[in-house]
Amino acid sequence: MSPAMTTSIVKDSTQYPALRNLQFSPIKQGEDQLIVLWDPSGLSKEKLVLPLNFFFIVQHFDGEHSIQEIGALYLKRFGEFLMPNKVEQLIVDLEQKLFLEGPRTETARQQARIDYRQQPTRPAVFAGRSYEADRVKLKKQIDGFFTSGEGPDFKPSENRGKLIKGLVSPTYDLKQAGPVYAWGYKELQEAQQPDVFVIIGTAHAGLEHFFAVTDKDFETPLGVVPADRTILGRLKRLVPEFFDEEIAHQTEHAIEFQLPFLQTIVDKPFTIVPILSSFSALSLTDLTVRSSVDRFLSSLQDAIGDSGKTVCVIAAGELAHLGMRYGDSAPPTDFSFHRTMQRDLEMLKPIEELKPDEFTQFIQKENDQRRISGFSPIYSLLRLIQAEKGQVLRYDRGITDQYNSTATYASMAFF
Repeated sequence: MSPAMTTSIVKDSTQYPALRNLQFSPIKQGEDQLIVLWDPSGLSKEKLVLPLNFFFIVQHFDGEHSIQEIGALYLKRFGEFLMPNKVEQLIVDLEQKLFLEGPRTETARQQARIDYRQQPTRPAVFAGRSYEADRVKLKKQIDGFFTSGEGPDFKPSENRGKLIKGLVSPTYDLKQAGPVYAWGYKELQEAQQPDVFVIIGTAHAGLEHFFAVTDKDFETPLGVVPADRTILGRLKRLVPEFFDEEIAHQTEHAIEFQLPFLQTIVDKPFTIVPILSSFSALSLTDLTVRSSVDRFLSSLQDAIGDSGKTVCVIAAGELAHLGMRYGDSAPPTDFSFHRTMQRDLEMLKPIEELKPDEFTQFIQKENDQRRISGFSPIYSLLRLIQAEKGQVLRYDRGITDQYNSTATYASMAFF
């Protein structure tokens, strides 16, 4: 008797369309509510605006529902038949924009990887969009965040002269959140400064392998920030697979937004270790995820230790996300925001106390209902640094759309 054989059935993507990991946001046009889709990875530069009934359709483009099944769901939801030609045209539009998984998207993805590797540096993608592109104007802009009424006060830090071990910094738009960034970077400015900054930023587009490392130098209008060849070389020998998704750095802003602050306030030559991360507190209950995360962080600790250099870890990420942009059925209210703020501040206590497991459990107990996007970089920081204490310096929020969708963020320092 022959051994049992299993075969995986590959579904026809034309009949079982699969939407890529896109982001969406509700918008208003007159009295109409629409949804705009875009690609956070930057593989596609396109946007697509959809009425709500078409958004219902694409929400079921998961590779599991057939077009026929989606038509039945549409009939049940809206009480009308979904015309096949409308679905076919929608699929064509999505394919043209590289919004669907398939051969065309995979070819574009492979070419993007090649193009990224051929670049001499990682360019300043957001200069002129999220911050000033001119060197002089950018320097003035950064200085203005420190002197702003919402920026840090002028009294000396109680940690002045101590070796700084870590920072938590926002990734929110610099034009709005710049003064909150400045609270953390003022602590760095007055501290004993390290040789290397390990910057772990949120990969907002997600990652397959939880971490993505690049060994490229980063450009900003203030000059080129060199990557640390020693630590990165050692890390690549230990865990080469975590360099496979370095293309994620191409259009991710989390690390780029930190660099003008470092270039402005660090008064000696320094290098960076650029890392993106993406895993949730809930995912750490999966032993496979936990094992992979542990392996990477252990290898990074070894690479840092072997270098003999002083290091500050910067966790670049936001906290809670409320509102329709992030999946809620209605805009946030004053009550829901204040409740979120209260929960955020409770959650920050185990971070101040350098307790990564308690931080994780706090989010797990509430089932990550507040969508803590900065969990992975902050958790990684807590696992990596040896510090006596942490301190919340500033907490704030930003409004992200017409429906008052809200992201919260904080600035913290560790000594």
